[in-house]
Amino acid sequence: MSRFTLDQEIRLVQDEILLLGSLVEQAILNSVDALQRRDANAAEEVYSNDRKINAKHYAIENHILITLATQSPLAGDLRFLAAMLEVNTELERIGDYAKGIAKVAMRLADSEYPIPIREIQQMADLATSMLHRALGAFVAGDIVAAYSIPEEDNKVDELYESTYRKIVEGMINNPDTIELGNQVVWVIHNLERTADRVTNICERIVFIVSGESVEFDVSDDENRDE
Repeated sequence: MSRFTLDQEIRLVQDEILLLGSLVEQAILNSVDALQRRDANAAEEVYSNDRKINAKHYAIENHILITLATQSPLAGDLRFLAAMLEVNTELERIGDYAKGIAKVAMRLADSEYPIPIREIQQMADLATSMLHRALGAFVAGDIVAAYSIPEEDNKVDELYESTYRKIVEGMINNPDTIELGNQVVWVIHNLERTADRVTNICERIVFIVSGESVEFDVSDDENRDE
């Protein structure tokens, strides 16, 4: 295959990843908006749209694998395509987090439970801003941004901790709210994990640009996804 064909295929995959990133970014924001408005129909739409995200994820994965198998990429191209496989997976998992938030929004739609929506919205705004800029860094090969964006994960972690304490305090004061409170804990968990996934994407960007493997220091516990 010609160099032109390989470059064209890589650009096509890159464009598809950007589209997937846009879908999951919007899914997070829409799920939190549905939670805020206690809109079960809007939450159901986010939940259902996860099928589109999954389909896009598998299509990208298939495209990358076919490119790897048919176009004999050189070392730098191989590194780029392998990293894009991982970025693709991280985005799909963020889509799962949005689906999880939408599920909680559906459960709480008819509830009067006092959702700490201001803090949740702040977490969502921070996490999606990180994601948006990480995808821009991915396209531009901006290693400086890839190093700086993960630092903002600390802000998301701080919001998670303070909001978690607030929810637990409410459950202690009113044990009847424990079940609903646990649902909201799952929301902030998913937003905190979204920021962690963005940090993983930034690690992939560094690998693409420099060939170096880095691991940013974030509070990342994979067992929390189980």
